[in-house]
Amino acid sequence: MLMRTPGVYRPQADTELLAGALAGAGIPPRSRVLDVCTGTGALAIAAARIPEATITAVDISRGALTSAWLNSRLRGLDVELVRGDFRSALRGRRFDVVVSNPPYLPCADQEPPRGAARSWDAGSDGRSAIDSLCRMMPDLLSETGTFLLVHSALCGVDTTLTRLRDTGLKAATVARASVPFGPVLRRRAGWLVDRGLIRPGQNVEELVVIRADRPRK
Repeated sequence: MLMRTPGVYRPQADTELLAGALAGAGIPPRSRVLDVCTGTGALAIAAARIPEATITAVDISRGALTSAWLNSRLRGLDVELVRGDFRSALRGRRFDVVVSNPPYLPCADQEPPRGAARSWDAGSDGRSAIDSLCRMMPDLLSETGTFLLVHSALCGVDTTLTRLRDTGLKAATVARASVPFGPVLRRRAGWLVDRGLIRPGQNVEELVVIRADRPRK
């Protein structure tokens, strides 16, 4: 069980799907792993199963880092915690593995999200964090690096694959799961229908895990 402070995202089906993909990714020992938008630290903790891995976790939320610190310490794990916007907090650093469960839900509000909504709202197309991550990967990954990303199909699987491939990475979808709408999507279902993002009456979304790797020389 993971502890979390108020407003921190509770690990759900997307976290579980990504953790499973990470476990099956064949990551070698002693890898340097980065968990972007760590929340409770669930994926950083999952990455600690890689033998002799060094783990870094980043989040903009003070509450999230407090939760991740507590959860890692309760398990006796040494996780480096970085507070800040991932777009700027990690400049000049490279990692062998990057995992991320970023905000990815489309939303009508054009103002920057606040409070708990920072964990899921990502602009009108749901891609504000995803597109930043795609652009960053060539600079963030080591020469043999791997990126694992989970998001909803509502914000465009093919778009993510194309943008990663455009940076020179090999990219493919490696896991999928269909889950019922949670309370946030149920509340904005009418808006999503109007945008053409879901069908009338739809109450299930598809989650995907995308893997991107540097091409082997």
